[in-house]
Amino acid sequence: MSEFRIHHDVNELLSLLRVHGGEGAEVYIELLQKNRTPYVTTNVSAHSAKVKIAEFSRTPEDFLKKYDELKSKNTRHLDSLVYLLSKLTEDKETLHYLQQNAKERAELAANAATSSSTNFSIPSSTSKMSLQELEELRKQLGSVTASSSAQQPLELTRKILRDKQNKKNSGQPIPVFPSWVYERPALIGDFLIGTSLSTDTTIPIGTLPLASQESMIVEDLLYVLIGVDGRYITAQALVGRQNRAFSLDPNLDLSIKELVTRILPVAASYSAVTRFIEEKSSFEYGQVNHALAAAMRTLIKEYMILITQLEHLQRQGLLSLQKLWFYIQPTMRTLEILASLATSVDKGECMGGSTLSLLHDKTFNYTGDSQAQELCLYLTKAASVPYFEILEKWIYRGIINDPYSEFMVEEHELQKEKIQEDYNDKYWDQRYTVVQQQIPSFLQKMADKILSTGKYLNVVRECGRDVTCPVAKEVIYTLKERAYVEQIEKAYNYASKVLLDFLMEEKELVAHLRSIKHYFLMDQGDFFVHFMDLTEEELKKPVDDIITTRLEALLELALRMSTANTDPFKDDLKIDLMPHDLITQLLRVLAIETKQEKAIISADPTELTLSGLEAFSFDYIVKWPLSLIINRKALTRYQMLFRHMFYCKHVERQLCNVWISNKTAKQFSLHSAKWFAGAFTLRQRMLNFVQNIQYYMMFEVMEPTWHILEKNLKLASNIDDVLSHHTSFLDNCLKDCMLTNPELLKIFSKLMSVCVMFTNCMQRFTQSMKLDSEMERLTLEHGTMLGPPTEEERAEEAAKKKLTSKLLAEHADSLHLTAGFEATINKFDSNFSTHLLDLLDKLSVYSTNDCEHSMLNIIYRLDFNGFYTERLEHMSAERSQKAPPPLLPHL
Repeated sequence: MSEFRIHHDVNELLSLLRVHGGEGAEVYIELLQKNRTPYVTTNVSAHSAKVKIAEFSRTPEDFLKKYDELKSKNTRHLDSLVYLLSKLTEDKETLHYLQQNAKERAELAANAATSSSTNFSIPSSTSKMSLQELEELRKQLGSVTASSSAQQPLELTRKILRDKQNKKNSGQPIPVFPSWVYERPALIGDFLIGTSLSTDTTIPIGTLPLASQESMIVEDLLYVLIGVDGRYITAQALVGRQNRAFSLDPNLDLSIKELVTRILPVAASYSAVTRFIEEKSSFEYGQVNHALAAAMRTLIKEYMILITQLEHLQRQGLLSLQKLWFYIQPTMRTLEILASLATSVDKGECMGGSTLSLLHDKTFNYTGDSQAQELCLYLTKAASVPYFEILEKWIYRGIINDPYSEFMVEEHELQKEKIQEDYNDKYWDQRYTVVQQQIPSFLQKMADKILSTGKYLNVVRECGRDVTCPVAKEVIYTLKERAYVEQIEKAYNYASKVLLDFLMEEKELVAHLRSIKHYFLMDQGDFFVHFMDLTEEELKKPVDDIITTRLEALLELALRMSTANTDPFKDDLKIDLMPHDLITQLLRVLAIETKQEKAIISADPTELTLSGLEAFSFDYIVKWPLSLIINRKALTRYQMLFRHMFYCKHVERQLCNVWISNKTAKQFSLHSAKWFAGAFTLRQRMLNFVQNIQYYMMFEVMEPTWHILEKNLKLASNIDDVLSHHTSFLDNCLKDCMLTNPELLKIFSKLMSVCVMFTNCMQRFTQSMKLDSEMERLTLEHGTMLGPPTEEERAEEAAKKKLTSKLLAEHADSLHLTAGFEATINKFDSNFSTHLLDLLDKLSVYSTNDCEHSMLNIIYRLDFNGFYTERLEHMSAERSQKAPPPLLPHL
């Protein structure tokens, strides 16, 4: 069961039980994911569970009757459900809650019924009904109930099935029998109720001697056994899905009547089988049911030969009632089994794989009865032929030819081009899916491999290459499951190798992944330095003012002028300006299936316009079939990692620019040297933080994880392994880079914001002093147009520089005093230290509680000299004091 299915089922169960508040569905989902096991319910546990529920139930007969009814329909997962219910009967707390919940729901329903019934007129209570009127009303209600629960007409059923199949096979209408086949009931071979074919006058059988009675009854039985009413034995009309019943002349001798009642079940079985054959022979019921009906028809022909031989004996006067009973006994068991199978298929509305499951289970149930098992084996082999033909095409060529929706794999109309566009596109998962009820029970264990085998071959076929499995062999039904396993394993191994070689060698999957790593994980250092130098001014603009074509041109220039020029796939790299900043995007993704999801999605967008730096990201063009691996979901994860690291690189560059500006300011002897020294120290701490975070992400997270991915890709045996390894690589990178934890993400975002605001403040301060422009204006080092400077000019220049430095220093001091820069820097220092300590504290907690030991490396890097250790220990001690004391066990 997938993670999203668990989310859906848990939420639906909570809504049905009307559970509100509390910790929400997340707690139960986490428990289910941690504790679920591939448990298979055995027959023994199911039987004991059934007994336990029957003992617990107030109406055990009703429960057992319902269980047998569902079992006869071959209902999937019935035993697992019964086992779960038996476990619920042992949990008193859950039972009490369910009873209370049922009581509340019943009260609500009663109140609703009361409020709705006020619109109707209630008859007077004084009027009384006679017993005859009461009985008449009971009969009418019974007839209404029977008609509402009766089986819908076969004609309507066929029309529904035909419309469904024609909708699936547009352009290829399903063939149908001509209407006269259904309009002539005499062609069916079953009893015609209400029509008498005999014109002879019926002699009262009670007036005849015993020998004559026996002779007349033998003749009647031979007719009844082939679906024709006799003089003294007639078939009754069918009601719903009941077995055929017969009426005997009441004047018949008791000894003869006893023997006749033993023979009549054969006629009832024949009637059920004949109706099944005629019904399931229609194209609408699928090829499997058609093949099963054909096999049954063959057996019925042998039965008819026997009846013909008995008629010959009867004409010669050699067939007594006892002899008829003797000759019919071997056939009785066969027809009984056929009728049982026909009734089960009919009740369960089985088609395709579900029919084969029922036949297979019946075959196994007859272990010990060689004749019955051989009969079921014959029928299952015959019915499985069309199903196995579809299976062979799928696992040997990757083609589905299933016009009647009988196969275990269902095809959906999805466009593979959307993989590159839609983040939620599930082409690989949903183009071909498994239909659980159509999986034959003997192929249940191999269902996933059957699905994967055809999918692998289908991908190669869609790339224009015709593939046929060289080890193809006809699949034949057998009770030995190993025969299927070996054939499917061979086909699976071939399909896996073909697709894997196709992607790895011909389509160069690893080379494309390496190219993506160069750009999205910032592997090409010189390219990024050159690119950020070229685009720095453009990316400072609001995103609406940026010209995308200009960015594309600068990207092209940076690619051509760096080592990235040797990358054969560099032309697949594109520019993408995102509608949200990284934090908003990540929080939206992390809020999926949580309580905060609606709040975050419905939140008003920020009023601040995004800058180019905040919206900038790369995109990558991936063509089919590589888009199966590098789909939009994978590219979005790459983009998140890239935007995170790109912004860190931008902050580092800004801090380095502050350092360069501060180098110029150091030559002035400011009175506020202490304040300036504090700003320099804070800048260096920020730079140390940003550089160490970048080093951790690139060299302690991404590089080791990438090497693991490369190693796993070399060992991968199929495309699903490749998908799994690639997804695992991206998930680990996102997790270890702190992008999957909302708390860490928010703290890190605040730290980056403090750093950016500090750099802006320092740059404004440096610009206000206008040191560079003043010094350039006064510099005469290179002379003028009149020639090199003279000694007097040099002396005059030195004096002006000294005076200017003094004036600028005084200006800086006055600016500092008036604008309160010292308080501003102290506030920056306080905020940065608070957030950094908070980050280190949270990292320490998560690395300990969640065993995320890789995050400890950040603490070791940022606290390399123990500067923060004492304060972290103090925070840990405060947290442990606030925690509630552990409960002592009862002695």
